Amino acid sequence: MSADLPAGIYLLDVREDDEWAAGHAPDAIHVRLSELSVRTEEIPRDREVFVICRSGARSAYAAQALAGAGWQTVNVSDGMTGWAVAGRPMISETGAEPYVA
Repeated sequence: MSADLPAGIYLLDVREDDEWAAGHAPDAIHVRLSELSVRTEEIPRDREVFVICRSGARSAYAAQALAGAGWQTVNVSDGMTGWAVAGRPMISETGAEPYVA
């Protein structure tokens, strides 16, 4: 799945804190990949979960792990890099112009 995503999706960002702070999708939920196994109760099971990272590698792993445990997942294969290239909205936690770290 590319950055051409439908509106209103559940977007799970599995990047590290510094990457998240630099720039992320406005409605994304941040759960670092390293915390995913202990925070699964926060992830809805009643809808598709779109998983994103910087380039698609970590999100592929996370999406596969979640799918194996019963979630319906979609890997955003071009990640936040593709998100930014597509001109989709981004915000930062630092107050600076958002960018993909």
